[in-house]
Amino acid sequence: MRHELDIGGVLFSPFVAYAGIAFLIMIVLRFGFARIRFSRYVANPPLAEAGIYVCILALLVAFL
Repeated sequence: MRHELDIGGVLFSPFVAYAGIAFLIMIVLRFGFARIRFSRYVANPPLAEAGIYVCILALLVAFL
């Protein structure tokens, strides 16, 4: 997916699509994190989740 997205005549960068896909993956992961009580294992859960989001986004950009 290296082409621009045309939505209503407005061109969007592929990065916007990657960020959206990474956000959807992160939403699914948050349910798993709640189930295993992720906050017990890290000192700052929001910061850890932000780092995981950035890693997911980087993987999507690198491999798609």
